[in-house]
Amino acid sequence: MPDAIVDRGATPVPGLAARAARTGSSPVRDILALTARPEVISFAGGLPAPELFDTEGLAAAFRHVLAEDPLRALQYSTSEGSPALRAAVAARTTARGLATDADDLLVTTGSQQGLTLLATALLEPGDVVLVEDPCYLAALQIFSFAGARVVPVPTDDEGLDPAALDEITARERPKLLYIVPTFQNPTGRTLSAERRAAVAEVAARRGLWIAEDDPYGELRFEGEPVPWVASFPGAEDRTALLGSFSKVMAPGLRLGSLRAPAALRRACVVAKQAADLHTSTVDQAAAARYLAVADLDAHLRRVRDAYRERRDALVDGLAAALPEGSRWNRPAGGMFVWATLPEGYDATALLPEVVRHDVAYVPGAPFFAGPPDATAARLSFVTHPPEEIREGLGRLRKALEGARRQD
Repeated sequence: MPDAIVDRGATPVPGLAARAARTGSSPVRDILALTARPEVISFAGGLPAPELFDTEGLAAAFRHVLAEDPLRALQYSTSEGSPALRAAVAARTTARGLATDADDLLVTTGSQQGLTLLATALLEPGDVVLVEDPCYLAALQIFSFAGARVVPVPTDDEGLDPAALDEITARERPKLLYIVPTFQNPTGRTLSAERRAAVAEVAARRGLWIAEDDPYGELRFEGEPVPWVASFPGAEDRTALLGSFSKVMAPGLRLGSLRAPAALRRACVVAKQAADLHTSTVDQAAAARYLAVADLDAHLRRVRDAYRERRDALVDGLAAALPEGSRWNRPAGGMFVWATLPEGYDATALLPEVVRHDVAYVPGAPFFAGPPDATAARLSFVTHPPEEIREGLGRLRKALEGARRQD
């Protein structure tokens, strides 16, 4: 039972809900607060590069909607979202290989809210949710608040293991599988088409929902796109696809989308009505205007080119920055590199010394729903230009060398 909140001299008020007591703050958010000083070169947060935002294009879109239709743009709206914005997202989704109508979509306040709505609509306390291990941190928070029992599915360098998924599903009888199959957070891994097909087959045969989170899919630097899990046989009627504008336009818009089968989508609409009535009308209108008149694909080409250069600067410099025996991957897109230090190193214990050298990463341990890997760390390469990345890696090398000498 959580402690009661005490007002001295008065009868104590009731305590917090158990879900509030058991769900901790995000370690990533806590680290970002520690590294907010401008002199810190941070590989910690997944923060899109602000100098790459199309500020002029977005400003023009806001000016247009406020000048041409201000009364509508500033009024309450429907919970489902702007028809114009849903039509634009549907067109882009269809062009990427998944036939979608505007009515298949719900506009959300970021894809984060989409996952919260799914948890509200699908999960009873005690229901089992399967997640990749390691997993996106905020998803673990959402499932904790829902009272779900989170069960990790093993992964390897290629992502989630479908054979392990099948065995665990048979044993645990989960209601939902949550996956980020493309440029996963935190590992940057991408699930192959063969594994996606296997995941869809397991979900259909064993009977479970899939929440497919795709915030990074349009940030591919090399290689060919892989179809969404939602497009594979067996997954069509049981997959909710989450999309985000945060990585392709700007995170401050707090816009996302949820594509789901009709009955689940209707339940999420009701959950959204209870949560916030609707997503910001003016932001939706500006995003729809931007998509109608701006060349988002050209903007994304500029972003991808910049991020590819930054990824190369980080990955190519890790051999000199990390201790001998470390391992890391080279993602084909997205925002993150996953690294592991040699045995005996503890990325969490080393972080204070690293921050003292005005550089930061996120320890990997909090991302695990199962036993954590203390040697793991997530490094984001998108926030800083290549020259700052190289400077940050030099600081990281000195910090790790100094910490090792003190052992």
